[in-house]
Amino acid sequence: MLFRRGPKGYRPVGPIMKMTGRGLRTAGVASAKGARWLGDRGEELWDRIPRDEIADRVGGYLESAREAIDDAVSHEVSDLRKAIRRRRRKLGL
Repeated sequence: MLFRRGPKGYRPVGPIMKMTGRGLRTAGVASAKGARWLGDRGEELWDRIPRDEIADRVGGYLESAREAIDDAVSHEVSDLRKAIRRRRRKLGL
């Protein structure tokens, strides 16, 4: 969702990326040596991220959201059916 374009035509992650670039320039990472250090360090940090745990949690959130949506839709459909029956009875159909 961060990389999609919003209604105003820009990506929500754009300002974050802009500020990150400013921070890197301020820290002096614009040089090749600094970029290499950042790349090495980023790889170490990337390896420390518990991607499997994150995937499991997000999967659980999605499953519970699906169940809630299915439940809400089934209740709405049953309510609409009841309303249609009441209306048909009132109209004498």
